[in-house]
Amino acid sequence: MPDSSPRSLFAARLIQARQLRGLSQRALGDRMGLGKDKGSSRINRYEHQVTAIGFDNLGLLAQLLDVPVAYLLADDAAMADAILALAQADEGQRDVLAALIPALLQDPALLPKLAQLLQLPKRDQTKALKDLADKD
Repeated sequence: MPDSSPRSLFAARLIQARQLRGLSQRALGDRMGLGKDKGSSRINRYEHQVTAIGFDNLGLLAQLLDVPVAYLLADDAAMADAILALAQADEGQRDVLAALIPALLQDPALLPKLAQLLQLPKRDQTKALKDLADKD
């Protein structure tokens, strides 16, 4: 069974975010201001769960990787993806989405219907969403 401790979850997200940005451990450590050799070692230690990260460095890593701090601490991949999606929304969209998620969870029939819509090809999704919007 995979380790789901906060440290292991952070390590997995750090690796994922670093690779998504195309950065080596050395490059990321250097951007943190630690120098190439010391920085590479520090990032390696975070990723291999040898060293815990402090809040200041956590915030700096998130900024350098252009992800929210919450992404680096997400419990699983789906939550991490949702956090990234919310981070890309503007403030008004986030407010709507924050209200929408609990509403979807309270209506057991609605969530599977929307999930089915996401299984459609993109062109059909667009039409189905437009049809939903036009019903108002």
